[in-house]
Amino acid sequence: MSEIEFPKKALFMCNGSKCGKHKDLKKYFKKVIKEQGLKNEVEIFKMECSDRCKCAPILYDQFANQWHEKVNLSQAEKIINKMKS
Repeated sequence: MSEIEFPKKALFMCNGSKCGKHKDLKKYFKKVIKEQGLKNEVEIFKMECSDRCKCAPILYDQFANQWHEKVNLSQAEKIINKMKS
C-alpha cells in the first residue's frame, strides 16, 4: 500500500498560452475545492497545450471522463457539483 495519498478525482486544465489566460477559472476551482472540503478528493493538474486554442479554455474531468471546451464560471460550477455527488 502506498504512503502517498492520491485524489479520487482530478481536473486537468490546459495551461497553454490561450487557456492559461483564464486564471479566474483556476482560482474559482481552487477556492471552491477548498471551501467545500474537497481538497483530499479533487486535485487540479496543469497540462501542456492541447492545441485546441479555438476552444479555450480546455478542461478534462478525469472522474467523468469528459472534455470541456470554452469553460466559463457557470460550467465550472456544474462540474464541481457533479464531482460532489
